[in-house]
Amino acid sequence: MNLKSIIIYFITGGLFTTLIVLLEENKSRLLSGFATLMPVFTLVSYIFIGASKNGGIAVSQHSKFVLVGTIISWIPYMLVISWLSPSIGAQKAIAWGLAVFFVLAAAFLFVVGKYNLFH
Repeated sequence: MNLKSIIIYFITGGLFTTLIVLLEENKSRLLSGFATLMPVFTLVSYIFIGASKNGGIAVSQHSKFVLVGTIISWIPYMLVISWLSPSIGAQKAIAWGLAVFFVLAAAFLFVVGKYNLFH
């Protein structure tokens, strides 16, 4: 991997994040929500992974891994934040959500590694 590629990946990801925040701050909640729902990181990553020699196979394997990982760790993360935010505030709810996410993601990665899944 060369420095030019790394810079392009970094700028692309940063542009999407900036767009989402700007839309939210300008009270464009629907557009911000839509942009947030877009799989920005996988979209950008898969475009670049897909351009590699074994891109189609790599994208397929990775997408299966991400799909299962999303169900196991991302959905509980979002549920914790949505349930706790009204009662304990956004920052604490996000912290709790991240804690849940990391515990579940670590367990998922352990199982994937132990049983050599998604290869």
